[in-house]
Amino acid sequence: MKRREFIGAVAGATAATAMTACGQKESESQATEKSASKPFETVHWKMVTTWPKNFPGLGTGANRVAELINELSGGRIEVKVFGAGELVGAFEVFDAVSRGNAQLGHAGAYYWKGKIPSAVFFSSVPFGLTPDEMNGWLYSGGGMALWEEAYKPFGLIPNPVGNSGTQMGGWFNKEINSLADIKGLKMRIPGLGGEVLKRAGGVPVTLPGGELFPSMQSGALDATEWVGPYNDLAFGFHKVAKYYYTPGWHEPGTTMECMINEKAFNALPADLQSIVRNAMKVANLEMLAEYTAKNQQALQTLVEKHQVQLRHFPDIVLKKLKDLSEEVVEEEAAKDPLATKVWASQRAFKTQVSQWTNLSELAFLKARNL
Repeated sequence: MKRREFIGAVAGATAATAMTACGQKESESQATEKSASKPFETVHWKMVTTWPKNFPGLGTGANRVAELINELSGGRIEVKVFGAGELVGAFEVFDAVSRGNAQLGHAGAYYWKGKIPSAVFFSSVPFGLTPDEMNGWLYSGGGMALWEEAYKPFGLIPNPVGNSGTQMGGWFNKEINSLADIKGLKMRIPGLGGEVLKRAGGVPVTLPGGELFPSMQSGALDATEWVGPYNDLAFGFHKVAKYYYTPGWHEPGTTMECMINEKAFNALPADLQSIVRNAMKVANLEMLAEYTAKNQQALQTLVEKHQVQLRHFPDIVLKKLKDLSEEVVEEEAAKDPLATKVWASQRAFKTQVSQWTNLSELAFLKARNL
């Protein structure tokens, strides 16, 4: 081939390659622009809750879960929150999510004791785990796997979404000086705590939060526990009860839950599934931080402004309640094979972790209070 013909052939091939590459880039660019300009389909979910709409801590905690999912998904999932009674009743949340009438349910697992005997162990056990210990068991001690096993038959995926911290012992219109003062006492107290109260001679009543104030006001209840100062001040219990007792022996570290309808969750792409689960982990952290920050502020208002009389349960009462709690918990766990397995796991974790809690946090708190 002559030199001039060779150079021409090379130039032609180079130009063809460049045109092909240019065409590919234009095609890729057009595809990217087309993809970017194509609007994504928004997934619309409903969240039903057992809490009054926008109630501090609990109701706003449900709102926060929805906000996080909306934000982290870039608007690909929009969650609308319904307070207790707006879409379903407070104690109808479990069934609503199980049936797919709502995709999310924000609640406390101990409300479902009648459906799932092991459910109470995923909220709080009398004289049981602290908030940090509860998170330790769920995330790193095998608790989550057991919780998922318990809810699986109902088409639900459970998630911890907050903790109220160690709660208060409740509101009373008479002083509690001995176990005899509990006899015949009509008190709102759910879960295993209610069973212990019953064993002590009291009358446990399960009511949603919105019904507690009028029940105390009318005398239908003699006493009530709810959460702690932050929530109790908002409900105005200081207007209908005289004495405020500590500690919350029945709920030392109550975990809140957000259950997901399994079919709705499985319909999401993997990235959105991850966003939903991790949004709930963020909410779990934020709620405990909020209660830690707000409780003492509210307690100060209750005592100094509203002259609430703060009382401590006598040691003799607490010791008897602890003995009764051990009996009740063992009996409840024995009623169901899964409950037996769940309690065995939590009990073993408590035995192990409490040694470290006593050596570290308890020892430090004693030193700090010298």
